[in-house]
Amino acid sequence: MEPSGGEQEPGAVRLLDLPWEDVLLPHVLSRVPLCQLLRLQRVSRAFRALVQLHLAGLRSFDAAQVGPQIPRAALAWLLRDAERLKELALAPCHEWLSDEDLVPVLARNPQLRSVALAGCGQLSRRTLGALAEGCPRLQRLSLAHCDWVDGLALRGLADRCPALEELDLTACRQLKDEAIVYLVQRRGAGLRSISLAVNANVGDAAVQELARNCPELEHLDLTGCLRVGSDGVRCLGLGSVGWEKGSQPLGVGVGRSQEAKLGFLDRPATMAPPF
Repeated sequence: MEPSGGEQEPGAVRLLDLPWEDVLLPHVLSRVPLCQLLRLQRVSRAFRALVQLHLAGLRSFDAAQVGPQIPRAALAWLLRDAERLKELALAPCHEWLSDEDLVPVLARNPQLRSVALAGCGQLSRRTLGALAEGCPRLQRLSLAHCDWVDGLALRGLADRCPALEELDLTACRQLKDEAIVYLVQRRGAGLRSISLAVNANVGDAAVQELARNCPELEHLDLTGCLRVGSDGVRCLGLGSVGWEKGSQPLGVGVGRSQEAKLGFLDRPATMAPPF
């Protein structure tokens, strides 16, 4: 490496002299946290080019690795060349993330399998439209605490995302039974996990449809769904959700006010804290 005097020792090898695609990218930069990459790219033009090449090939991006409050400009730079993403988590950007920030990223990454947008309240139906239209292989989606999610937005996902397995709709309070019923009738066969927690609009009709159409369901969170009564819970207790095949026991999250309704279930229920 280069000595303090600024002259390179004979036979020394600089870091950037190593093969980028065969050595530096897979064995060095892949182990560097994103927050450190932001600093590294400021060292020189060559390091900036190396970091950009690494970012362009990212398969997974979690904004939490950058920090609890990532600036808009930093996110734009980190994702501007990304075209191979399979996993994208942007919850730390929830205070400012907009359709204009996210839609171009979704358009460049049609291979996305997992997207986490919990708490991103500045987004709109436009984002879900882009996700449903451009990412047909989507398997996992978190929209927890996204108040803008409504029945029309969910319909697009149901129509265009055949691989959907896990869906978090916690506190999506615009959603009613009709929207959940449509989703389950279209994609229930593949669903393994769904949260409808903290939504007083969800009732027995949605739960009954889940019981009839989701044979692979392993986790269902109904915490805070105060309209879910004995009729809905009874459908779960009758073993309609694939239990007859000896599959994974269904974990049902509920609030304390609903515990009594689950008392007769043959299989254990996961009791969630009260809402």
